Amino acid sequence: MGEPQNRQTGSAETLSPILPDDVEEAAAAVLKAACEAELRLATAESCTGGLLASLLTDVEGASHAFERGFAVYSEEAKCELLGIRREQIDACGAVSREVAIAMAEGAIGQSHADIALAITGFAGAGADGDEAGLVHFAAARHNGATVHRVEHFGDIGRGPVRIKSLRVALEMMGEAIEHS
Repeated sequence: MGEPQNRQTGSAETLSPILPDDVEEAAAAVLKAACEAELRLATAESCTGGLLASLLTDVEGASHAFERGFAVYSEEAKCELLGIRREQIDACGAVSREVAIAMAEGAIGQSHADIALAITGFAGAGADGDEAGLVHFAAARHNGATVHRVEHFGDIGRGPVRIKSLRVALEMMGEAIEHS
């Protein structure tokens, strides 16, 4: 039949109804910058469950910059798909600076990407003693430094934590592209 007449070029077509405009705009900017720099992107996501990967493949005309995504919600998936040592998760916890960095570096090692962004956190209530809204991020560059960031979003609910996580992840990806 043909393309829908009301669709905007450069917007996230399928996720558009649920995403704030600033998140869509940030994704489009990251993809544009990656395309211009001829860089490929990867994601390693836990608490966002692949939402960032979906967003980066949803922008028409620029999604070829996205190389692959790892949705590694379980500890086993983090170990099997990203090569993280089980002892590291046991020692630090799956939601930690160390595991976020290992996830990003594992995504670089298990892909052809130039930049990988990892997200691990508690989008909602975790076990006793876990801080709801605690999210660790790491951005790794192939043959470059890995940057970590932690956010304490608070107990605001799973959806809002995921949206805020997308904002931080896209900001970090943009910074990694600038420094490549």
